[in-house]
Amino acid sequence: MVAARRCFDGQVPLSDLTRLQGLLADAEGQCNYALEFGRDAVLQVPYVELTIDAALPLICQRSMQRFLLPVSVKQRLVLVRDEAEELALPPDYEALLVPEDGNLRPLDLVEDELVLAVPVVALAPGSEAVESDWPVTEEEQSKANPFAALAALKKQ
Repeated sequence: MVAARRCFDGQVPLSDLTRLQGLLADAEGQCNYALEFGRDAVLQVPYVELTIDAALPLICQRSMQRFLLPVSVKQRLVLVRDEAEELALPPDYEALLVPEDGNLRPLDLVEDELVLAVPVVALAPGSEAVESDWPVTEEEQSKANPFAALAALKKQ
């Protein structure tokens, strides 16, 4: 693929990406992707360039409502056969370890990038933080000290 500078593109339903489904609100929607193989002009190392566009359905952790997170990824991964090749790369190059048989599964690459694009805490754009001052009642304050009973024993 690298020698021929092959390009692949397509669409995949989010429901086909099983590792991603646990992070989403539902599996509605699709992902557009393109993969372009080539050789880096500077280091002459083989690479695959991923371009991914999707809208991921997530649950906002502020409003608890479903929203679509737009994801647009453009990532160039240098194809390496072992860890020694990876260590020889400059720090700004991202490496991808190729299996021993040399076969890459394009949908696995796409799914990996989408999993990395999901935020740890999903917040819908424009949602406002809930900030309020909740005063503590006297009853709650008197119950709040679990060591009050020990203090009474200590005084005896």
